[in-house]
Amino acid sequence: MTISYGKAVREELRRPTSELRHAIPEVYQGYKELHDAALRTGALDGKTKELIALAIAVSKECDGCIAAHAHAAVLQGATPQEAAETLGVTFLMNGGPSTVYGARAFAAFNEFHADHTQNPDAG
Repeated sequence: MTISYGKAVREELRRPTSELRHAIPEVYQGYKELHDAALRTGALDGKTKELIALAIAVSKECDGCIAAHAHAAVLQGATPQEAAETLGVTFLMNGGPSTVYGARAFAAFNEFHADHTQNPDAG
């Protein structure tokens, strides 16, 4: 049995997220603007920012965030080794829980990376 920490998590959250988005569209629009502004390339490139977000998602133990930022990091060109080293820093800063959520994040990253490698034009 293969456990998906990437696509399955995103799929599980799709419907409830859509329902909440329809209930509070202005809040979601504000969050989208914050998201886009925070992740826009500046002194740090998008890949670096997505790897930082992935590390924070692990520290916050948020499977949905892990899936979202693992996927985005792949799309920004992050490699499995860059993801692994980023997750290693979470061990230092967050201890034991990061060994669990870091493994989930690495599995999600590798899932998206494999898909992207096989079909680079897919989102």
